[in-house]
Parts: sequence; C-alpha cells; structure tokens
Amino acid sequence: MGGTMTFEDLQAKVQDGAIDTVLVCFADMQGRLMGKRFHAAHFVAGAYEETHCCNYLLATDLEMGTPDGYASTSWERGYGDYVMKPDLTTLRPVPWLEGTALVLCDILDHHTHEEVPHSPRAMLKSQVKRLNALGYDAKMATELEFFLFEKNFDEIRKSGFRDLEPISGYNEDYHIFQTTKEEHVMRPIRNHLWNAGIPVENSKGEAETGQEELNIKYASALDTAAYHTIAKHAVKEIAWQQGHAATFLPKWHHDKVGSSSHVHQSLWKEGSNAFFDPSDSLGMSEVMKAYTAGLLKYAPDYTYFMAPYINSYKRFMKGTFAPTRIIWSVDNRTAGYRLCGDGTKAIRIECRIPGSDMNPYLAMAGMLAAGIAGIEQGLELQAPTKGDVYQGESGMIPGNLREARDALHASTMLRAALGDEAIDHYVRAAEVEIEEFERVVTDYEIARGFERA
Repeated sequence: MGGTMTFEDLQAKVQDGAIDTVLVCFADMQGRLMGKRFHAAHFVAGAYEETHCCNYLLATDLEMGTPDGYASTSWERGYGDYVMKPDLTTLRPVPWLEGTALVLCDILDHHTHEEVPHSPRAMLKSQVKRLNALGYDAKMATELEFFLFEKNFDEIRKSGFRDLEPISGYNEDYHIFQTTKEEHVMRPIRNHLWNAGIPVENSKGEAETGQEELNIKYASALDTAAYHTIAKHAVKEIAWQQGHAATFLPKWHHDKVGSSSHVHQSLWKEGSNAFFDPSDSLGMSEVMKAYTAGLLKYAPDYTYFMAPYINSYKRFMKGTFAPTRIIWSVDNRTAGYRLCGDGTKAIRIECRIPGSDMNPYLAMAGMLAAGIAGIEQGLELQAPTKGDVYQGESGMIPGNLREARDALHASTMLRAALGDEAIDHYVRAAEVEIEEFERVVTDYEIARGFERA
C-alpha cells in the first residue's frame, strides 16, 4: 500500500551501501512526521519489527508542549511508551536526502498492542474498514497550497516573523513566467516526490503573491493521506535546502488570499466509479447523492478536522475563493462542496473547506464518516445552489474554533463512528488551542489600543 520499495529491496540497498538511514515515522495530531532516524543496518536486522516513542507525541501542541486535560496521557500517568509498528508496505526512498528511506508506522498501545484510538492513521483506517464492509473503496485526492518566501526559516524566525516577503511580487495564478523563476524550488519538489513513488501530476502558481499549488493523482484514502503528509514535509525540507521558507499557514496576512487543501472524493466498487450513473441528468448515482448529503448534513461536526487552529478560520472570507457556506453546487468555486466532472465517469465531489493546515488523516476520516452516515441513513440530497453562493446567510461554516469545538463535542455521528475516546481527545486539542490564544496579547491589540484606548 503506497510504497515503492520492498523490504528485500531495502536489504539489498543497505548491503551495497546505497541506503544507510531509515526514517521511521508516523503522522502526529498536527499531521507532521514524527519518529526516529535508524541506521539502516540496524533497521533491517530487527528494528523493522517495532520501536517505541513517548506517548505524549499524540497529546501535544504545535510547540511540543504537554497540555493537561488528556485522558490518554498525563504527568500523573507518567508519560509511558507507544509502540511504533512499521508498515513495510509503505517503504519508499527519500531522494532529496542522501542514502535515505522512509517507512510509516501504526501506533499501538504498549500493553495491549491494539491501535491507539486517537492515532490519526488508525482513525482513517477505521472508516476505510467501515466503507469496505459496505462494499466500497474510497478514492481521494488532495491539493496542497502553500506560500514560498524569499528568506529561509531561520532568518524569518530571528526577525520575529516580521516584514515577510513572498518569493514573487504579484498574483501568479497559472503564470508560467513567474513560476519559471521559482523552478529551483518547485522542480526538485515535483521530481523528488515522483521518484519517491508519489504520483505528482503538476504544480502551478496560485492566486496570490508567492503562492504555489501541488497536485497529486487520486489514490486510496490511506495512500492519499500518506502522499499528502510526505509531500508537505518534502516541500518544507526542499524549500529549506534551496534557501527559502514554505508555509502552510492558511492565512499568513489579512490582505492576502489564504491557502486551502481541497479534497476530492468518490466511492468505487468492483473497479468502477460508484458515483457515476449515466441515466442521471448530472451523472450522479443514488449512492453519490446520499454520500454527499451526509457530507453536507454533518459538515459542522467534522469542521474541526478540516480547520484545527485559530488561524484556520481567518481564511473563510467572501470573494476569496474560500467557502463560507455548507452548500453544494455544480462546478462552482464559491460553494463549500463542488461537483466536478458532472456527466462523466470522473464524477466526484470536491470539499473546498479544508485549509492547508489540515491533518489529511483526520479530515478524510471525518468526511468518510459523514458520507457513510449519509448512505446508511438514506439521506436525500437537495438541489444544487446556483450563482454566487457567497450571497446568503444560511448553512454557514462554523465561524471560529470554539464553534467547531462545540460541534465536534456534540456530534453523536462522529462518536458512533470514531469512538468517544478519540472525539474527546480532539475536543481537548481544540480547547488547548483556544486557551493558548486567549492568554496571549497580540500585536494587533497593542497597536490598536496602546495610545487610543
């Protein structure tokens, strides 16, 4: 599943000296790669069976702090170990790092050896399993948007994240000349990811200064989540190697367009797109209609998984191509859900709500749970909205992290699909972000009120 190297391939490359390092990784709550660098000879000699990590790694924030309030781990419980169990089917080379391979892990309870319920990969796997029981496979794809900056991470950090200058000076949406000037970053991103077995389709300039988009071919849900996670990591590393910084912050400046991560999805059965029905006026099958109705009905429930931070909600602004309402439409980029490929075998639904900061495992787990609920409940899909979907006040996306936290906490659908333990864990994660933000005095408050208040 998703890898391009067998364990035997790795053994041979270790023996001939082509690979000397194996990155043993997992996706944490924030969607970052965490793990260890193994000497490759030690890995193939036995560490491929399992290794360990501190269990706080699935109960931390972006700063690697250890906030209280988690049931799974705490100072009182002593911060023990999880088992990192390498999934050898995910082995792949890392061409942008010399002599390096990578493998993804499942996270297991140290005592029971069962998957940890709030592990992002386990949460997505559980929904894929439910979908398979209904006779379907999910095909998904994500679009990665991000900004490139002139300076590197260290220079920007030492400047206090002030006076940020994007790599370009004007909107470069589809702009070939401007993106030519960025090829020293984007070409190695495309080529290295391709050589790592990630089916990159293209990159393009996006609709802002210094904004890029990377598109990867659709795949199974688990493979897509892995592709997204590895690609996001690679973008940061390769940009750093070329002397630049890349950010996936959804809204780095209030005057700039934000960065999204649209998710395309369809269900397949026996090798064919189960969303396609040629007899329907739009080509939508009944299962697609029910699935999409589930996505819409339960969108507030899983919004936290698509927009997990305070900044995430700054992106939802009218007239910016970011959605504001939970509405579907046909090939309309103002809607939260866009029907793509209508009338063709490529028909699919695109969710335009997630920001570039989403964890793909969590976001796709939430979407699949909602879609499954739509199918199981036989939900009816209302007619598509036409025109400018920004015009209207009904069906609004949760407007801030607190609203999304409350919807997640109250979701009986997600609790049934993912379990109370997992939902309560991420409710607490949302609370941590809110509490941390509320205690900080921002530059905006000082500039606005220092003299005039």
